[in-house]
Amino acid sequence: MGHPFPIREIARQAGLSEATVDRVLNGRGGVRESTAREVEQAIADLDRQRTQVRLLGRTFMIDIVMQTPERFSTAVRAALEAELPSLHPAVVRSRFHFRETGPVAELTRILDRIARRGSQGVILKAPDVPEITDAVARLADAGIPVVTLVTDLPATARLAYVGIDNRAAGATAAYLTGQWLGDRPGNVLTSLSSGFFRNEEEREMGFRSAMRTHHPDRTLVEIAEGQGLDATQYDLVRAALERDRDIRAVYSIGGGNIATLRAFADLGRECAVFVAHDLDHDNTRLLREHRLSAVLHHDLRQDMREACHNVMRAHGALPPAGPTLPSAIQVVTPYNMPPQATS
Repeated sequence: MGHPFPIREIARQAGLSEATVDRVLNGRGGVRESTAREVEQAIADLDRQRTQVRLLGRTFMIDIVMQTPERFSTAVRAALEAELPSLHPAVVRSRFHFRETGPVAELTRILDRIARRGSQGVILKAPDVPEITDAVARLADAGIPVVTLVTDLPATARLAYVGIDNRAAGATAAYLTGQWLGDRPGNVLTSLSSGFFRNEEEREMGFRSAMRTHHPDRTLVEIAEGQGLDATQYDLVRAALERDRDIRAVYSIGGGNIATLRAFADLGRECAVFVAHDLDHDNTRLLREHRLSAVLHHDLRQDMREACHNVMRAHGALPPAGPTLPSAIQVVTPYNMPPQATS
């Protein structure tokens, strides 16, 4: 396992003891396979962040904890690592804890482990449930600031929320859907990955409120709990289409858009309007192929920079600032793709 990094750096990145890292690197045995993978991941993370590792300046180790589909966690990782040079003279190092689905207990174990071993801050995307609220309180008690990303946890001890105004995003999606459907008949499918993420709930509320006000004759058909994963999303969408022959538009709040379009195609149905969120790899390709009507996007690099700045302010490394404002909502079509869009 060749690498240029001291054992001390790898141990800090992995959150393990130097002795454990030494055993893994030298193949001495006595460590779990999962621990060996953590060491390998730490070396890979250090390699990507190596432009920062040997810079002079105050160092901040930040943990990014997210429950989200892999396509979005990949976009977040890339956005943060692209922003690292802009945070000079501070040195920001990051540890990533990503999972697509699973019980809440797994997330709380990750957060409690961070509270025990220490961190300068946590950037968190998690469901809004009591177990997470309690875990965030334990992090705050340990002196570790928490910044929520994309989906907020307002009843917790979190330091700040970074992301868009999700109600406004839902209302924007309703405006676009209503305008593009025009006088054509048709019901609208709204798709959530889970009812426990506050951002999705707020988007759905904003969408429903605007549709009820401006297009009261449109029927909204909701599906949920697909977790944004194609395998589960396909079955949910297909079942909804088979029950309702009048669905002609989709507002995808939680992802799984390839599977949604496949369900339409397999049943020989037209999707006249399709509004989605985030220019991840899948949505970028679908938009370029004109299979999505529009994507509601926000600048993830700006969000990650602001999240890091909040952590740095909590430690007195930056002067105080006013409340964090919501990120700008960008309506992206095939004709105004931002230059940094994933290819």
